[in-house]
Amino acid sequence: MSAAGMRCPACGSTNIVDDDLYSQAQLVCVDCGSVVSEGVLANDPVGGSDVSFSRTTAVAKRPCANLIKGQQRVKAICRILMVNREIEDLSHTYYKMAYEHKAFLKVSLQKKDILTGCCVLVSCRQLNWPITVGTISCLLDADSMVVGAIYQEMVKNLSIEAPIINVTDVIEAHCHEYKISSLDVPEELAENSRELTKRAVALVELAADSWIVTGRKPIPIMMAATYLAWQSLKPNKHRLKFSLDKFCQVAKVKKLKSAMTRVAEIKEVLCKLGKEIPWVRETVTPDNVIQLVECILQNRYALLRRAMRTHEDALLEESQASCAEAPPESSSQISECADQTPITSFVKQNGSNSDGKEKPGDADYNPRVLPEHSGTQESQNPPQNWGKRVLFAPPCVIHAKKRRAEQPEHTDVTGDEEISDSEIDSYIRTPQEARDFALMQQMLSLSDSAKS
Repeated sequence: MSAAGMRCPACGSTNIVDDDLYSQAQLVCVDCGSVVSEGVLANDPVGGSDVSFSRTTAVAKRPCANLIKGQQRVKAICRILMVNREIEDLSHTYYKMAYEHKAFLKVSLQKKDILTGCCVLVSCRQLNWPITVGTISCLLDADSMVVGAIYQEMVKNLSIEAPIINVTDVIEAHCHEYKISSLDVPEELAENSRELTKRAVALVELAADSWIVTGRKPIPIMMAATYLAWQSLKPNKHRLKFSLDKFCQVAKVKKLKSAMTRVAEIKEVLCKLGKEIPWVRETVTPDNVIQLVECILQNRYALLRRAMRTHEDALLEESQASCAEAPPESSSQISECADQTPITSFVKQNGSNSDGKEKPGDADYNPRVLPEHSGTQESQNPPQNWGKRVLFAPPCVIHAKKRRAEQPEHTDVTGDEEISDSEIDSYIRTPQEARDFALMQQMLSLSDSAKS
């Protein structure tokens, strides 16, 4: 049987027939015997196209077990925080990018585990779902310092622009953790979450104005502000007798050790401002200041200015009194001594008279502005704990750590050093030693006179 339309490439003949001598059909030229076609199996493989060996043996690449475990952990954290689907998808994307990045290829499993929480944290911040590093650390059961370091490393390596959130932005999410709605607690203890958030934000802002927030962890401050806000919204006998421990038990949250210290510090600031309210006649103490919280927060800027003026005037009078008690020869320097005090210069810069009356500059009175020292010798060598002289100061200044006194350099004793008379006297202990020493001195004096 000839193959119509085919021509032999060797001789050009069209006399092509099938070769039945082999197991597979081949087309050969009758005139020259050349093989025109190798057959169906050689030229027309199964499937209609050529497939290489590597492609026929390849399998679909599956993610490694640690990547699958990390993605499951990301999903679990997102479900615990009850974030939306968009944040969850973005967290998975960031975790896959971070897992395949060269900076996180050869790291410990613990670091990869913390990386899951960091991806959720940066996703929440980018999509305006504020959570803190402390919350992620609690979910991961890891140190917050380690989580913060890995978070910074991940943001830098992946070139992610994550917004920096403020503590007031997190309070709303923090207040939702407290189970104090009417469905969870009795009516006299129940509180609306929106009102609680609003009052807690105002207390945190007051704490920030008085330096309490500076350098502190945010969660204890938020817990203290939430507790005081809950008491002050309805300061009845049921709420006032609740301690922070009992409040945390009722609200089903874990109490932090330093939260009670923050409560005491905020109450101290409230007392300082409550004493400046003109219509309050009774003594303001930490026990009764809760009833004045609403009034203090409504007028906190005016009360801050008034409290600082009162404190500065008291320090100014004390400084003038100390100068007045100086000796008569230095009494001419009383006014100069008063003018050189840092408090006086601070009062003058902020526009306040010594009688406490406001000047036009009082509108710019800022409690977070530190007093500027003048160019006197006192300013060149200021006291180590100057926070005792101002009404509000950073905690690191008020509770400054005592520095160790510098020890003199140790020098080897050779025995050739001179000994003073006072030091020799301290070595003499018995009357016999005193007589021997006096006799020796007399013999030396006689020897010196004989030589002369």
